[in-house]
Parts: sequence; structure tokens; C-alpha cells
Amino acid sequence: MKRDSKKREKTEELTILLKKVQADFENYKKRVEKEKKDFTQFASQELIKKLLPLLDSFQLALADTKNLEDFKKGVELIYSQLWQILESEGLKPVEALGKQFDPYFHEALMQEESDKEEGEVIEELQKGFMIKDNVIRASKVKIAKKKQEKKEAEKK
Repeated sequence: MKRDSKKREKTEELTILLKKVQADFENYKKRVEKEKKDFTQFASQELIKKLLPLLDSFQLALADTKNLEDFKKGVELIYSQLWQILESEGLKPVEALGKQFDPYFHEALMQEESDKEEGEVIEELQKGFMIKDNVIRASKVKIAKKKQEKKEAEKK
């Protein structure tokens, strides 16, 4: 009986310890989730702060649309500012034109007979982008395929 009592005490002790560890783990998960949410919110806030001058520039450009040439220069300046902000965040374009098709970086929408090497990107239909080394949008491209008469000549 003494032995059963010790076993019961040990079981109760381990059960209490297990419940404490479970509670600690649940609290840890909640804390990590909150920190992740706070970090994401902070990162978004920082990007928005960087974009606010662009908003100001757009307001200035739209306030004076009488002179088309000045308006065009203003929009080009805004584009340049936006590109600089995005580059500072790690954005870079995917190189496509003249490159060999790579499904990790390119999405082939069309093929066209060409004198270029088969599989070479001959036209970029939509620019692709990467942040650091992660593709966030693949380039939509047209790729070269061999001309029909060349294929037939190779068969003979």
C-alpha cells in the first residue's frame, strides 16, 4: 500500500509538472504569435512611412496638370522615387530578355519561331521581380522555338 501511495504521489507530481509545461508552452506560442504580428505591423508601418513622400509628390503633380510636359516629368520623378524605395527594400528585377528560359524565374506565355536558340527568351511581356533571392513574381515571357523548316532539315 505504501508503494501504491508513492506511485500515486509521483503520478500526481508528474501530472502537475506536465500541466505547467503545457501552460508555459501555450503562453510561449501566444507570445511568439503576438511578437510576429507586432513585427509585421512595424515593418508595414516603416514601408508606409517611406512611401508617404510619394503620396505628397502625386498630390503636387495632380494639382498642376495644365502643362503636359511638366506633368510627365513629375510622373517620371515619382516613378524614380518609388523604384529607389523598393530597391532599398531589396526589390530587384528578374533578368529575362536574351536569357535561357528558367521556370523558376520565367513563366512562358507564348512561343514563336525564331532564329534564336530554342528556349531563349525573345520578349518580356511582364517584368518579374525578386526580393533578395526570392522570386515574388516571375517574368511573363515569349520564348523562341526552332523554325519548322530547320526541324525538318535536321530530320533528314
